[in-house]
Amino acid sequence: MKIEDVRGMTPDQLAEALLNLKKEQFNLRFQAATGQVEKTHRVEQVRRDIARIKTVLRQKQAAA
Repeated sequence: MKIEDVRGMTPDQLAEALLNLKKEQFNLRFQAATGQVEKTHRVEQVRRDIARIKTVLRQKQAAA
């Protein structure tokens, strides 16, 4: 997910994307704990995407 894509989303879309990423992160944690994770790089990508979304949400809230 690129920052330009995130900035173009509405706050509702950002909240929904954040919820989906949190669910994916939860599932990846369980897979990592049981040794079943296939795409280990995805853990870091999800973490960074969550941070991007939170940053943009705060910027939009501060601007409002």
